[in-house]
Amino acid sequence: MTRVLVCGAMGRMGRAILAVMKERPFGLELSGAVEAKGHPLLGLDAFEAAGAGKAGVKVTDDFPKAIASADVAIDFTHASSSVTHARQAAAAGKAIVIGSTGLTPEQQAEVMDAAKVIPCVLSPNMSVGVNLMFQVAADVAKVLGDEYDVEIVEVHHRYKKDSPSGTAVKLADAVAGALGRDMKDAGVYGRQGMVGERTRKEIGVFAVRAGDVVGEHTLVFGGIGERFEITHRAHSRETFARGAVRAAAWVAGKSAGLYDMRAVLGLPAK
Repeated sequence: MTRVLVCGAMGRMGRAILAVMKERPFGLELSGAVEAKGHPLLGLDAFEAAGAGKAGVKVTDDFPKAIASADVAIDFTHASSSVTHARQAAAAGKAIVIGSTGLTPEQQAEVMDAAKVIPCVLSPNMSVGVNLMFQVAADVAKVLGDEYDVEIVEVHHRYKKDSPSGTAVKLADAVAGALGRDMKDAGVYGRQGMVGERTRKEIGVFAVRAGDVVGEHTLVFGGIGERFEITHRAHSRETFARGAVRAAAWVAGKSAGLYDMRAVLGLPAK
């Protein structure tokens, strides 16, 4: 039985993960639930606080103590907390799955340092469908080449803090890599005024924030006389939760290293 610690347990994603964990998928067992210091639900039963019955596991703010009795942590908090938890998981010799987005290059480097000691899955999107989209997008881009303009539009709920989404960033990088481009040069993140004719090499990435949209990403390949689009829509957070739980089951017992959902799903390496 693999023991799982859920971080950010009382957040939107944390609650979704707890709901999945109640099913004991892949032989996983909830061993802990962590929230920030001062959270009003500290001390309550994790499942009960999340509206999922009884777990016999209380919500705590002590990550080091909680990780000691777990095999793997699932972290959907925010960038700075995720880095801290990765560091503490490495000190405890325990695996971690990180789904937080908006990590800076410096924060990513810290996670990579932790991954030298423990197995770590880091992905901006745990959805199985989205990760297939990354694969398909690169394959399509290679076929269509420079004759087709590339634009990405992502839509999320009004509460999302980072923009563009981590998924849109990774999708853009996948397409840019397939086309031999670098988003540092090709990326366009807004257009206003008399900007002139679109260049052939640019890749547009645009963010929409509205209501309670869970997540939608559309990749547009625009050619002369036709337009080819790939769209992924998340109907609920359960898709991300199930992917994260699948990643936790997969990474437990793996050798130290930084992995992504491609590895979890057995997709070919880029």
